Amino acid sequence: MKCELAKILALVLFILPFYFCSMPGKQVFILVGNEASKTEYLAAQHLKDDIATKTGLKAKIISSANSFTKKSVNFVIGTPFSNSFLEELVQDQTLLLTNEFPEARSGLIANVNLKSGGECIVLAGTTLQGFQYAVYDYSHNILGIDPLAYWTTKTPEINVNFNFHNFDNKIMAAPEVPILCYFENDVDELANLKDPMLEYDWESYTNMINSLVRLKYNAIHLFDMLGRPEFFLREAYKKIRPDYDIRVSYIDSLITYAQDMGMMVEIDFSLGYHIHPMNQDKADCWTEHKEEWLKTWRYYFEHTPLRKADIISLRPRNQVWDWEYKSACGEDKIEVFNEVYAELGKLIDEYKPEAVKVVTCYHDGMEMFNKGFNPPKDWIIAWCDDGFGGFKYLPEDTKGYNFGTYMHAGFWLNHTIHNPYPEKIDSIMKMMDDKYGANQYYEINGQQFRPFLLNIEAFAKIAESPANFNSEQFYKNWTARYFKEAAPYAVKAMQKLHEAQFNNSGYVQHLWEIKQAISYLNYLPKNKPGGKDIPQSFDRVTSNVEHIKKRIKILEEGLEIANKGEELISEDDTFYHDYIILPILLYLDLIDFEHHLHNIALLKREYEKNNEVANITTCLEMLAEAKVKLQRLTERRLQGDKNKKWSSWYDPAKRRPNNGFPTMAMLDSIEKKLNVLLEN
Repeated sequence: MKCELAKILALVLFILPFYFCSMPGKQVFILVGNEASKTEYLAAQHLKDDIATKTGLKAKIISSANSFTKKSVNFVIGTPFSNSFLEELVQDQTLLLTNEFPEARSGLIANVNLKSGGECIVLAGTTLQGFQYAVYDYSHNILGIDPLAYWTTKTPEINVNFNFHNFDNKIMAAPEVPILCYFENDVDELANLKDPMLEYDWESYTNMINSLVRLKYNAIHLFDMLGRPEFFLREAYKKIRPDYDIRVSYIDSLITYAQDMGMMVEIDFSLGYHIHPMNQDKADCWTEHKEEWLKTWRYYFEHTPLRKADIISLRPRNQVWDWEYKSACGEDKIEVFNEVYAELGKLIDEYKPEAVKVVTCYHDGMEMFNKGFNPPKDWIIAWCDDGFGGFKYLPEDTKGYNFGTYMHAGFWLNHTIHNPYPEKIDSIMKMMDDKYGANQYYEINGQQFRPFLLNIEAFAKIAESPANFNSEQFYKNWTARYFKEAAPYAVKAMQKLHEAQFNNSGYVQHLWEIKQAISYLNYLPKNKPGGKDIPQSFDRVTSNVEHIKKRIKILEEGLEIANKGEELISEDDTFYHDYIILPILLYLDLIDFEHHLHNIALLKREYEKNNEVANITTCLEMLAEAKVKLQRLTERRLQGDKNKKWSSWYDPAKRRPNNGFPTMAMLDSIEKKLNVLLEN
């Protein structure tokens, strides 16, 4: 009998939560207007998913308020122009929502008592952007949904008794920077996550867009996915994907999804994309090949999805390869690009007159701007950093142009691991804002996104209000969100990781230095992609020796701090390890290996001076240890994250092939060369 009662009690306890979840008081409705856009429907679906994540409840998306009851949780979302019920609330003065309140592009979150009884939660704006700010702010700050949840896999604890109305009405002010654009550039690891390689898979791409929108990015600059020239012209990429091709329909889908999510799409109208490439021999002389340039741009507008661009940009550089324009026919490049931008501007006005125009000035473009490069005044001038959040060149005069800023959250020299620098973002962006008014447009180069979450969000926060951004507080808030009591250790460890990348160095730079050491030990010249081979030289090795020691010391300090923080993290929480500890370990592995090669090179140099065979014998002994270090380095990259979702991310075969990657075959070759010296 006791056994039967126990079974009945267990069954009741199992069923009880489901019973309460199905009670009328637990019904959740999301009212979307009959005139709702795709953007509104997507936000409604995300809100539904977020409610399920937080409460376990299955909300229902509806188009009529007839389902509302006094006990149900009722969301009314959208704009007065798309949702007639929302319009009624405004007209009968139950809700204040006009073109003047809140301000343009802003949104509001409000508890509203209904005249029919009961209440509703209004998430609205007079524009789609304002509406999105309201919905995603509610999800983040009230439901506790991480805007980067897909990447961090952080979810809140389920609360079946969650009070949806427990908040104060508030205005979601629009960011002061009107265009916050994410630049997808050097995206190899993300593009190689799944087959086919060098192409975004739909899941990670759409989740990247979703996360960006939740962070208030309102534009994305598509670049690599249009088929950058390296992908189909450089040997390293041909090995990765010999059959590389572009699916135009897929590009169209990438653009469409971003626009459906309320983002503007930026396209740089350079001329080397696989989608319709112009030959390099026509990219070095505008005067002789002007018609070919214009013809290619017209083709973009008339026959490709690039015509859907909301922002059209161009760099005053070579239009096939991303390097300085060097005329093959004796032109003055400043005169060339004054004419180029005028001509492209006419085409934009003809085909896409509502498009925003952006001049992206790299170092050569900045020099040109200071010397007489003057595109038409309706182009925004985007001033570029040095790749590491600083500036080598600054405007001598803004000349009355609207100015923006192009910044790096990640850079190709450190794209394997992040370089966390909210403090630098704080000081530099405020300087650009105060001194040059460079706040009409922010473009943030996030490389392959996932390693650079901290910096990407820091740029989003400073875009909300540059003057009010506080990097110290941001750092505290961001780490507390993920690591709770371990947050102070996470901050200090990341600050050490940043410090170790002094003098604008980074993971890929060290691969180049390793290449220099291997070249010297192997008597081989180094191959430089896109350039001439560089002769091996001991001088190139010795110049790298001292700074490596400093970096190792800093990273070891950072690792010690990070390990103390991990003691406060639960075993099932992998994000602390993957975002705080693993980058330090990956960096340490690499430069420890480099340091060991340096020591071998120093001994080999001594042999060259004194011809003592004992030096070569020691070199061979040390080379055996170098192989162990390389094995550890490779295995750590292959093991990667503790989170199995990202376990293949650091696979060397998937990385961007900048500066190559050391292999056992290289060390075996060195061993043969050293043995020859020993035998002689």
